[in-house]
Amino acid sequence: MAGAGLRAAARRWLLCGGQGGPRAASTSPSCPGCGPPGPGAQCPGTPRSAPAGGAELSAHLWARYQDMRRLVHDLLPPEVCSLLNPAAIYANNEISLRDVEVYGFDYDYTLAQYADALHPEIFNAARDILIEHYKYPEGIRKYDYNPSFAIRGLHYDIQKSLLMKIDAFHYVQLGTAYRGLQPVPDEEVIDLYGGTQHIPLYQMSGFYGKGPSIKQFMDIFSLPEMALLSCVVDHFLGHGLEFDQAHLYKDVTDAIRDVHVKGLMYQWIEQDMEKYILRGDETFAVLSRLVAHGKQLFLITNSPFSFVDKGMRHMVGPDWRQLFDVVIVQADKPSFFTDRRKPFRKLDEKGSLQWDRITRLEKGKIYRQGNLFDFLRLTEWRGPRVLYFGDHLYSDLADLMLRHGWRTGAIIPELEREIRIINTEQYMHSLTWQQALTGLLERMQVHHQGAVQRTIWEHLPHLPQPHLLL
Repeated sequence: MAGAGLRAAARRWLLCGGQGGPRAASTSPSCPGCGPPGPGAQCPGTPRSAPAGGAELSAHLWARYQDMRRLVHDLLPPEVCSLLNPAAIYANNEISLRDVEVYGFDYDYTLAQYADALHPEIFNAARDILIEHYKYPEGIRKYDYNPSFAIRGLHYDIQKSLLMKIDAFHYVQLGTAYRGLQPVPDEEVIDLYGGTQHIPLYQMSGFYGKGPSIKQFMDIFSLPEMALLSCVVDHFLGHGLEFDQAHLYKDVTDAIRDVHVKGLMYQWIEQDMEKYILRGDETFAVLSRLVAHGKQLFLITNSPFSFVDKGMRHMVGPDWRQLFDVVIVQADKPSFFTDRRKPFRKLDEKGSLQWDRITRLEKGKIYRQGNLFDFLRLTEWRGPRVLYFGDHLYSDLADLMLRHGWRTGAIIPELEREIRIINTEQYMHSLTWQQALTGLLERMQVHHQGAVQRTIWEHLPHLPQPHLLL
């Protein structure tokens, strides 16, 4: 990205003195990045002209530090911020949309974007189910949904009741572990995992991120689940109540599932679509444009037909089914992508199951369940000419890309907020300042002035970090 290239150039400039702007790279091994020195030019941090040691060396290093600090605030012009468009589509691999002939979509949080007001409703309903049907303490009812508590992608260690962020290398990110609603000290986290931050692969591997003892929350519906799980643990710990961690986790998960299985969420949305469904006009515009350009469309969702039909009528109109070549409801993802045993069933106009054998998937018809292997056989939609959009990075996207060669697109609503943070002047300046200090420390290491280096590390800024998902 342009911002990253500018920051790299900025770091080279800072390390090379900032004299009159960035200069051409030098062939001199003693000062990488510096051009031929002009009159009086001096490279901050270079050990070549530094004093031998003592107080004079310390003063020299601090002078270089102060030089950089003055340069950073003048380095980035105002137009450097807002380089990224929060509403844009970003690609992490080359793709030509001209070559894409078939577009597929999930429904929930893909075609239908839901308002955040849905999350407290799910939280409250599941909380009440725990109290009324699972006989959990009445005191849990005092907890309300906190939308800022958790983000997608967090892991939960069931046996330790720890909610935390684990990176791609299976290391716990210190400062992110919570038990209930209370942060867990880094020392305790390391001690819990045998003196290390690393989580072994066997504990985390498994079906779509669901290992034997550590679960990862990946879809947007998991946000109220994480909040409720933490609140229940907080209540039990705060009142000194003994509990089995595995039972508590399963009960909370089942309560959240009951909200969906009993159709409570569907009822809320159907009763007030204007409140809960966002950007319906944009959905209609995208689908209509694709069809106008001769593309084929299909829909695969876990939601029931009656719910999808009402939502699509609200967003697109009564003839929405004519836009899609194939519509599959109650697909039971992610097993839809891996289990070959479930056959397709046709639904009539009232949503009742039909008994005839499915030998082809017809436009305008509604199908239930089935599996991806029969879908590929009946449609012959294979390889990179298919682009499928979903919100779950594992069950919607990973297998389709790795096993079947489909191109995939992730719907990540949180990315808009992340980009707005990255575009702020505070973030850009802080990041450039941090990179400058890192480079200066690399230069200072030759002087073996540990105290000076430690002092500068203390000045490293605390960036307004985006809560990156993975």
